[in-house]
Amino acid sequence: MSPEPVDETQDLGVDEAVLEVPLVPLRPALEAILMVSDEALDAVRLATAVGHPVDDVEAALGSLAAEYAEQGRGFELRSIAGGWRFYSHPDMAAVVEGFVLEGQQARLTQAALETLAVVAYKQPVSRARVSAVRGVNVDGVMRTLLGRGLVEEAGQDEVSGAHLYRTTSYFMERIGVQSLDELPELAPYLPDLDDLEDELAAVAGLDSQPTPEEAGTRSAGDDGAGESAPPHPDVPGTDPA
Repeated sequence: MSPEPVDETQDLGVDEAVLEVPLVPLRPALEAILMVSDEALDAVRLATAVGHPVDDVEAALGSLAAEYAEQGRGFELRSIAGGWRFYSHPDMAAVVEGFVLEGQQARLTQAALETLAVVAYKQPVSRARVSAVRGVNVDGVMRTLLGRGLVEEAGQDEVSGAHLYRTTSYFMERIGVQSLDELPELAPYLPDLDDLEDELAAVAGLDSQPTPEEAGTRSAGDDGAGESAPPHPDVPGTDPA
């Protein structure tokens, strides 16, 4: 006579009902992850992140997409190339285009010009290297330069695995050169960027903003566009996004 099977959950003092309770609500969890993702995510990856079965995730995604469409939201949840991602609604294209173009026409700040100069002369270069040269965090400024089309990704560093960046053909078009060899000569470690900033601003028509000394105030690095903002009290020495 074979022994009766042992319920291991009872031995461990675990209530079976508790095991069936999801760790997080499914629909809000999917919305939160999709909101911060910069790429389309498939159902399997989303299911792994939220701790729910793939079938339930797929059903929830379809339900959310239909709900947004029915409510007439300014965004859509679409399944593209096997993944899900938020997109602005096609009916809002004119509004989005106006907003994006207005941002493209904004002036580059001194922080953005300095960062652009470092990338131009040290490319391909990682964000960490640019931050080391400038002495501040440049994540926000780099996002601005990427958005403006002045900088692009250029693979990864073989040693550290860090993403590398370089200037684009649009950058060369704006400053009027055929190749990077035509850039003005500078000392190997860029001891002074003032002259370079002025030259880039003059040639490309990208006016730099007043320096902190000229403005009479201490300005923190910003996202590369708009008025300078005071430094964050808790994070000194950064260029906030």
